[in-house]
Amino acid sequence: MLTRLVNALAARTPHKRGVPNAANAVRAGVPVIGLRPLRARYDAAVTTDGNRRHWANADGLSADASASPEVRRVLRNRARYEVANNSYARGIVCTLANDVVGTGPRLQMLTGDPDADRRIESAFADWASAIGLAAKLRTMRMARAESGESFVLLARNPRHGSPVQLDVRLIEADQVATPDLQINEPKAIDGIVFDEVGNPLEYHVLKQHPGDLRWTTGLKYDRIPAAVIVHYFRADRPGQSRGIPDITPALPLFAQLRRFTLAVISAAETAADFAGVLYTDAPANGEAEDVEPMDAIELEQRMLLTMPGGWKMAQLKAEQPATTYAEFKREILNEIARCLSMPFNVAAGNSSGYNYASGRLDHQTYFKSIRIEQAHLERIVLDRIFAAWLEEAVLVEDLLPQSMRMRGAATKHQWFWDGNEHVDPAKEANAQATRLTSRTTSLAREYARQGLDWEAELRQIAKERELMATLGIAPPDQTDAAIPAGTKDEDDDTED
Repeated sequence: MLTRLVNALAARTPHKRGVPNAANAVRAGVPVIGLRPLRARYDAAVTTDGNRRHWANADGLSADASASPEVRRVLRNRARYEVANNSYARGIVCTLANDVVGTGPRLQMLTGDPDADRRIESAFADWASAIGLAAKLRTMRMARAESGESFVLLARNPRHGSPVQLDVRLIEADQVATPDLQINEPKAIDGIVFDEVGNPLEYHVLKQHPGDLRWTTGLKYDRIPAAVIVHYFRADRPGQSRGIPDITPALPLFAQLRRFTLAVISAAETAADFAGVLYTDAPANGEAEDVEPMDAIELEQRMLLTMPGGWKMAQLKAEQPATTYAEFKREILNEIARCLSMPFNVAAGNSSGYNYASGRLDHQTYFKSIRIEQAHLERIVLDRIFAAWLEEAVLVEDLLPQSMRMRGAATKHQWFWDGNEHVDPAKEANAQATRLTSRTTSLAREYARQGLDWEAELRQIAKERELMATLGIAPPDQTDAAIPAGTKDEDDDTED
């Protein structure tokens, strides 16, 4: 484009002998006066004396270069230290893991064969309970928050008590490393080797944790195929291969919160350590009696004392905590929780400043982020685990239906998670009844909101109604009872 523009201008502009025209000048590399590139200016791109120190650490490193092994090691250690010693950090990480995983995911098969679906769901639930899948998923979510990532090794374990001997073995991020990694290996980073299109081929797992007190193996590691490793992390940048702790932006804030709290306590203790101070209004070398400076005087409780002549006693005023202490903690906790999409009342465990509307509005954003987290867990972790479980389960005699042993058997499924409790159950029940009556929702969707399988719940309701009929108990009209007053047309006796 620039060359065509220069040629067009050169064709119109006559040139003198010995002076090259614009086209020849461009070809020869000679700058042409009058053809200056257009420059756009952004205030944020200007470096001044005021912002030079603030942007001193800004760099153009790639995603993997920014998350180098040493950087990730420092971030992991500091994040773990804060979670281990800061009550707020510990509570935030635990709450996040509990809200995302809850009591664990539940499998629902969608093969179209109800009997086969129930057998598969029951067998998988028994296996998940035997290996403690829910607890391991919560540990993985906590590890991602404080370590940036977590690894799962799909291994065999004949001792957990389930017919399917598959087990989920967690590996900490420190143990996935390549100590002898060469710089000239473009298809490998610390702990992972990739193919030409970016798929992981193998993972390098140290034979011992580098922080183990019994560290004896040094640089030895196992090369484990990617087919049996699940890598759970969040990629914040394109091309990022290893994770950094979710609470990384909040680490300086956690430190500030602890320092401020300790400073307030120290100031209050210092003021409380002194019962009083002697002072005089007389000038130096005046009429007041001599008193040894910085001398401590022991006082007895509930006693009337006399002071030296010309001296008075004053009690220190406790200036801490100041009125801004609670406000500072609130603001810094709000900023800390923001990087996790968590509202303040959940992070602080305190909803005293909330009303019904603000609490529900904050929770809507939080619950949406939880659903995204759960979808990520399903795709990255649970689907891989279920596929590996199914490969071994079909080999166990009489565990799964015969149809699942056929090659290419349908494995369509979905996952259910714990539902979110509503702040006002009565209002939610009325809203649910209105949605069902207006046909804007379905039973499957409403039960899924509560983390329940609609087919299992309807079967349970049918069993209850059958038992009530056997015992002569009149079942309540649940359909009419669920419809709030004023939403049902009393004059219309017909049903759709």
